[in-house]
Amino acid sequence: MPDSVALDPVDLHILRLLQNDARRTYRDLAAEVGVAPSTCLDRVARLRRCGVILGHQLRLDPARLGRGLEALLLVQVRPHRRELIGPFVERVRALPQSRALFHLTGPDDYLVHVAVAGPGDLQRLVLDEFTSRREIARVETRLIFQQWDCGPLLPPVHEGAPDAGRAGSAGRAAEADGGPAGN
Repeated sequence: MPDSVALDPVDLHILRLLQNDARRTYRDLAAEVGVAPSTCLDRVARLRRCGVILGHQLRLDPARLGRGLEALLLVQVRPHRRELIGPFVERVRALPQSRALFHLTGPDDYLVHVAVAGPGDLQRLVLDEFTSRREIARVETRLIFQQWDCGPLLPPVHEGAPDAGRAGSAGRAAEADGGPAGN
């Protein structure tokens, strides 16, 4: 597990603001935080280098792309050994239907979030890509009726930190030339 990174109140303020709208410019971000734009740029670059800011992504609506049925697959791999799970993880991550993959404790080894066009596609995916593999002992399928995004992962609030307690939705990142600050 990676070590945590020491963050001062200015770093925390920058992170909270970027999580609320990561497309803001460095100029606007710096003005709101109360530092020079070059200082703001340096701080965001340092937060990226040390792995606090992982990047940004464009989110797509699976239903609008013809994949309106989402499901969770609970998968048991037997035997649960590195030489089997490495290729399994690579294969699942390469599937265009895969949205997320989690390695679990408990009776199931993996949870796979998938998006498909309909029940027939889900059946084909389970039969052709999962249960046909000899290392897969069992697959259970759970349909997702509805899903909600939760708030961003806010850094811990320190006493006296500016902007303490504010939340918002995660956004995209920005550029140094006055473009979005989170790139």
